[in-house]
Amino acid sequence: MEDDSITPIPNPVVQQQVFLLQRDGSSESTQRQALEKLLHNIDQDEMAPYLTFLLSDARIAAHLPQNEDRLQELRAKNENELARLEALQKQAEDSEGDVELHTVLKQRAMYLARIGDKDGALPAIDEAFAKATGTGSRIDLTLLKIRLGLFYGDTDLTQASMTIAASLIEEGGDWDRRNRLTAYRGVYAASIRDFETASKLCTEALSTFTATELIEYLEFVLLTILTSMVSRSRRELKKLMESPEVLQAIDDLPFMREYTSALYNSEYALFFRTLAEIEQRYLLPSRVLSRHTQYYVREMRIISFSQLLESYRSVALDSMAAAFGVSSDYMDQELSRFISAGRLPAVIDKVDGIIENRRPDQKNAQYGRIIKEGDVLLNSLQKLSRTAL
Repeated sequence: MEDDSITPIPNPVVQQQVFLLQRDGSSESTQRQALEKLLHNIDQDEMAPYLTFLLSDARIAAHLPQNEDRLQELRAKNENELARLEALQKQAEDSEGDVELHTVLKQRAMYLARIGDKDGALPAIDEAFAKATGTGSRIDLTLLKIRLGLFYGDTDLTQASMTIAASLIEEGGDWDRRNRLTAYRGVYAASIRDFETASKLCTEALSTFTATELIEYLEFVLLTILTSMVSRSRRELKKLMESPEVLQAIDDLPFMREYTSALYNSEYALFFRTLAEIEQRYLLPSRVLSRHTQYYVREMRIISFSQLLESYRSVALDSMAAAFGVSSDYMDQELSRFISAGRLPAVIDKVDGIIENRRPDQKNAQYGRIIKEGDVLLNSLQKLSRTAL
């Protein structure tokens, strides 16, 4: 694989910095650091078109310095590099072969993507794709399109490109490109709140992860754990948390070990405290997960409540509140909300101050299913007998 195929183009860190810069909950120090890193990366990647794009958005422009000299300098660098690539393209068309021409076209597409010129990059990628001499190069260009889609939040582009990439990989993609696509799909699934799919894909890609052009390895481990916590069974979670990839990285992620072990070990008060830390430290500041924070926290509370209730036919409201380290009134309000919404199969006895578990056991559920399926079968037989007569 060519080196440029694994370069972070476009740089995903840039969009994360833009997100932090304009997020309402960001502190002044966070915004200041984000701005410094953003401007550094814009200068480093010569992102004149992207800087122009940011300045056209009043919400973002309010946080950016109005530096016309920087913009003109970056534009001059863009013009010089594109002129150089155009000259190389003409030379390849006039006196060289298809391989050399494809190389130049790919370099041009990569450069346009790098500087944040989405409108110029997409047709340039298509042109390079048409001249590609092998399946590997076509896959790399399609992965670049996926990164562009994820960078700009363009779901149509992302989904269409993932479909094409999957088809190309089935035709002849190697394991590395297949693994990269799996990681891309996992990140995308998390961004659209399909946490179950994200967990499965991220877990699959974790042991052979190489997609650092899209997301750092430690962030990928974090995403794998977070999506798995909200979507996998305790048995599956235990297996994931004992994997060498997670064990090697989890202590570099503050509060994650306590967060995962507290739920598994039924230490609910600790779980509630660490869930609040996870929300502030990892969910809200994440461009991928921030808009799903309220949903995620709610689902994790439901999972923890359900896990405790599964162990008892009934439990005292005061005891359950003490287990979670909250007041009885708070617990009453939380449970009432989830029970009335049909999320918890229980009832609250306000007179005796207890919560009764109404979850049907497995045998009763199987018996009910047999009765229901039997009724359907009898109805079908009756219809057949009437038809025969």
